[in-house]
Formats: sequence, structure tokens, C-alpha cells
Amino acid sequence: MAALIFSVLVFLAGAVVAIQYKENFSIWQLQQKGTVATEKIRPPTSEVPVQPTEEPNVCEKKNQCRPSGSEPLPRGIVQDKSNFEMVQMESLGADPERNDDARPPKSLLAIPVGIKQKAVVDKLVAKFPAANFVVMLFHYDGVVDGWRDLKWSDDAIHVAVRDQTKWWFAKRFLHPDVVAEYEYIFLWDEDMEVDSFDPLEYLRIARREGLDISQPALDRRSQIHHRLTARARNVDVHRRFYKTSGHGRCYGNSTGPPCTGWVEMMVPVFSRAAWRCAWHMIQNDLIYAWGMDFKLGYCAQGDRRHNVGVVDSQYVLHRGIPTLGGGGGAAAPVSASAPTPAADRSAVRQRSSTELQVFNRRWNEAVEEDGCWTDPYPTTATNG
Repeated sequence: MAALIFSVLVFLAGAVVAIQYKENFSIWQLQQKGTVATEKIRPPTSEVPVQPTEEPNVCEKKNQCRPSGSEPLPRGIVQDKSNFEMVQMESLGADPERNDDARPPKSLLAIPVGIKQKAVVDKLVAKFPAANFVVMLFHYDGVVDGWRDLKWSDDAIHVAVRDQTKWWFAKRFLHPDVVAEYEYIFLWDEDMEVDSFDPLEYLRIARREGLDISQPALDRRSQIHHRLTARARNVDVHRRFYKTSGHGRCYGNSTGPPCTGWVEMMVPVFSRAAWRCAWHMIQNDLIYAWGMDFKLGYCAQGDRRHNVGVVDSQYVLHRGIPTLGGGGGAAAPVSASAPTPAADRSAVRQRSSTELQVFNRRWNEAVEEDGCWTDPYPTTATNG
């Protein structure tokens, strides 16, 4: 009896194993057939599109260089610069992507203006060829329509905000990314006579001499506050001056402003790289920019004793009219082109002196707090 039961159990176990084997074999055959079918329709390896991939660390490094805020966008669609070029209505039917490679590089002339200086400004702007310069006027008296009759006015950029200074306008409307296409930035006061000035020749000299920050020399009939800016005869450029007696002496071994590496703030000219640096130095709340002139050499893209200079062969006459549009000079302006009351001039001078103290304090604090910054000009004395 026991033998019979054992035989039955062996038979049943064998049947179960056989059934399981047949099921597994059938599943395996189906899987094989599916694999073969898949292989039959799979394209050759050479036809399989390869998705471009970048190593995570490569993408991370590239993203670090992207303009802030553009991270959600694909890199190719990001345009981080602009300009003041206008689109003319008659050209609307043209290809918007047409790139005129033959167009010469342009520079920017930006001037704070009041309507009372219209004749002087007209003569100044007329010196700057439209093919080479974009003109931007900061109307500190709010008057724009009074300029419409000038033939170049429609091609100029007009910004009107009453009672603001040149450096207030520059900080808000000349961001480096907006003016990045312009080779040089002329940020001039309005009261300049330019009979002896040729802007194209000026730029030729600036390029040749490697001047990233410069100014035209001042005719000796001008209101001159610093001898370094006075015109030297028989030379194209000078970068220092000498004074061996009295206050503020300057010698051949002097290394800093105002003996060398220095320009005044009334008619500065910046390369685009120098302007990108200088714009960041302008303090948003300090509208006269006093004190900046002594620090501009840090933006000279190299040795300020070489890359900052005064162009003598192209010079201007500074009329020295107190206007609200200026700022940064020794006589801080206050009203729109007309002579200002003594009380107003006194208040502006006090504000300018206060700004000078604030700027110098901020500079010194920044130097102390920035442990990663090294001063390339550790000797700050103005004389030898």
C-alpha cells in the first residue's frame, strides 16, 4: 500500500514539472520571437540619431557664465546686449536679420543739454559724423520739442528728466550692456567749443596710443582747474605733468593722480571695456561723481600711467558755464545754463563736497572688506 501511494506521488510531481517546463519553454519562445522581430525592424546603427549630451560639469560651468535670469532659456536664444540703433519705417519690408558688415563701428556721444545752450550743442554735435556716432541727449530742463528743427535731432536719442545731472543720467541710461556695441563712449558736458576738434582723428590717436580713458586737452583760454588737462604744444598726447614747487608737487616718478593716470570729468572718453568698469563705480545716489576722477585709473585696462592720457592735437575750449547738466568739475553746476544764484551754487558745492567724503569712505570700506582684492597701486600719494 505504501509503495502504491509513493508511486502516485512521484507521478503527480513529474506531471507538475512537465507542465511548468512547457509553460516556461513557451514563454521563452515568445520572448525570443519578440526579440527577433524587434531586431528585424531596428535601423542600422549608423542611422540611429545620437542625442548630443554634455557632461554635467561642462553644463554647470557654462551656466555660470550666463547672464543672471537667463538660466531657464536655451543659450542660443539669449541676447544680453542692446544698442540705440533705430529701425526706420521705410525698412520694415527688409530682412530683419540682415547684417550690414560693411558698416563702420560706431561710438556714442552722450551730452546733458539745456535749451539755452542749443546753439553751442548744435555746433558740437555737427562735428560728429552720423555714420560713426550715435548721439544721445539728456534734457535736464525737460525741453525736447525745441530741438526738433535741428537736422540731426530726429536721429538722436532724447531722454528728458528735469533737474538731474550728467552722472545721474549715465548711471540709469548708459548701462554697459546697452552701450556694449559702441567702441568709445564720449560723456561730455554741453559747454564745449570744438573749432579745433576732429572726433575721427581723436579716435585714431586714442587707438594708436592705447588710451582706454582719455580726454581732449583744454585750450589754455579755458576755465582750467588742473594743469594736467591744459594743452601741451607740439605733441599728440601727454600722460603726466611736472610741478616742482608749491602745493601738490608732481615729479617724474609720480605714479598717481593728478600727476599722471588722470582725466577730468567734464569731457571724458571711455573705451567700452573701461566704461563697463567705470559704470559700476558710479554710485547711484551720488549725482556729482566727485572723487571718481581719482579712481578712474583702476578701470584703464592696464597701467593707468600709459592707458590714461590727454590728447593735445585735438583740443576743446571749456566755456565754464554753470549748468545742471554737468557735475564732477570744480565748479558744480546747478541750473539750466543760466548763471546761478550764489545761494544755489553754495548749496551745490556743499553737496558735492559731502559726496566726495561719502565716496572716499565707501571706497576705503570696500578695500578693507574685500579680502580677495589686491590694489595694483598701493602707493596712493599724489606726488613723488
